[in-house]
Amino acid sequence: MLIVVLLKGIAMGLAIAAPVGPIGLLCIRRTLDKGRLIGLLSGCGAATADGLYGMVAAFGLTAVSDLLVKYSDWLRIGGGLFLCYLGLTTFLSGNKQPNASAISNSPISHSPTLPLTSAYTSTLALTLTNPATILSFLAIFAGLGITQSAYLNSVTLVFGVFTGSILWWVMLVSGVAYLRDRLTPERLFRFNQLSSKVFGVLIFGFGVAALTIAI
Repeated sequence: MLIVVLLKGIAMGLAIAAPVGPIGLLCIRRTLDKGRLIGLLSGCGAATADGLYGMVAAFGLTAVSDLLVKYSDWLRIGGGLFLCYLGLTTFLSGNKQPNASAISNSPISHSPTLPLTSAYTSTLALTLTNPATILSFLAIFAGLGITQSAYLNSVTLVFGVFTGSILWWVMLVSGVAYLRDRLTPERLFRFNQLSSKVFGVLIFGFGVAALTIAI
């Protein structure tokens, strides 16, 4: 029985993480620009947030969920502003012009280093600014007949959600990193210049959309 609950949780985690949104774009862009590790840590931040929201829903932490939903507009405003900032910095990152030897010696030497903790905490914070995720979890858990009284099932389901979300980010980042490794340093640099503009505009657009909904 528990294995069925676990598989359901994994499927939920995959379904919640898979739709392409600002977090997905950010992970793809970071993987292209800074490598597999930064991309994976960014995905882990999002998966952690999914697991936390799943835990709130599974264990009936009503006070926490009510508080988050109550201030959801302010959270969206904060997340929207942060997305606008990330979109702008991503767009401008493609304007940096490294010297020719730097390009030929290393495909990532032109990219400023992103601290590992920042890669993780930034996507964790961004994902947490969408408390409506809790409502989705509540509806799914109710549909599966899992309540806070079924403690072991709840723990198993939350673990499955986190595992499914992690699996998605591992697959996404691994696929992007594989394509990245197929490019020569010169082509990677040119592609990063173009992708920084495209991804910057898209991430900024998601930020504006979040602000519009909140305001």
